[in-house]
Amino acid sequence: MAQDETVQVNEISILARRNINDSVFTNLFKDTEYTLQLYKALHPEDADVTKDEITIVTLENILLNQPYNDLGFTVGNRLLILVEAQTTWSVNIVVRGLLYMAQTIQNHIQETKQNIYGGRKVSFPEPEFYVIYTGGRKERPAHLTLSDEFFGGRRSALEVTVHVLYDGKQGDIISQYIAFTKVYQEQIGKYGKTQKAVLETIRICKDKNVLKAYLESREKEVVDIMMALFNKEQVLEAYVEEERQAAAKSAAKAATIKNAKDTALNLHSMGMDEDFIAKAVNVSVELVKQWLGLVTV
Repeated sequence: MAQDETVQVNEISILARRNINDSVFTNLFKDTEYTLQLYKALHPEDADVTKDEITIVTLENILLNQPYNDLGFTVGNRLLILVEAQTTWSVNIVVRGLLYMAQTIQNHIQETKQNIYGGRKVSFPEPEFYVIYTGGRKERPAHLTLSDEFFGGRRSALEVTVHVLYDGKQGDIISQYIAFTKVYQEQIGKYGKTQKAVLETIRICKDKNVLKAYLESREKEVVDIMMALFNKEQVLEAYVEEERQAAAKSAAKAATIKNAKDTALNLHSMGMDEDFIAKAVNVSVELVKQWLGLVTV
């Protein structure tokens, strides 16, 4: 059965394919072949790990079938959670990290049938939280902490540390992914959010040996993912723009009414009758009487 549905927002109808909820980031790294490369880039000392030791534990929103966090996986006694921040910088990522880790640990305890109310100490993987940042921010801290960003540096009963990744090492999967995003942004700058930009991104990256094997094996899937995301962005942008315009119209209308009411009150204080005032401010006599308190609504 087709999973397509027509989404209408602000009289704009586009076909949104509901079975595509990935970004290139999630699609790439949910393949344990690439997850393994990612893990070894983060932990080069753990050279003997195999992909069979990786378990994907990405959290999902059951109602919307969309991931809460972009990637979560365990390797041995480590729990790694990664979020692709793209070009947006927000310290709220620390709070998201806290919620992701708490939910993932809760899931682990439930799945392993441990009792947090019992006397035996429960066990769970040691969490690590990372965010990949691909924007142009000049200040590039190596990590963000809950205490520094939200409590003025004061240590509280709770602490979270987010490791921020900017570049990766030459040729590793992190550096390749970041290179892919930079090419992608350059092509959007040239061609807009179009299929041409997507195809050029793939072509250039394959020529530069950036995610080449992945792009060659999944080119059509990658194109579908990126075009579906473009469509969703266009729907959101249209919705936000209409809400902005509606708010502006509402504010302008409220200001006009306030000015008319103020003028009506001034004219009344000068002894003008309701009919004259209504004509002067271009409203009904009934409304003028309401403003003057001569009738109740």
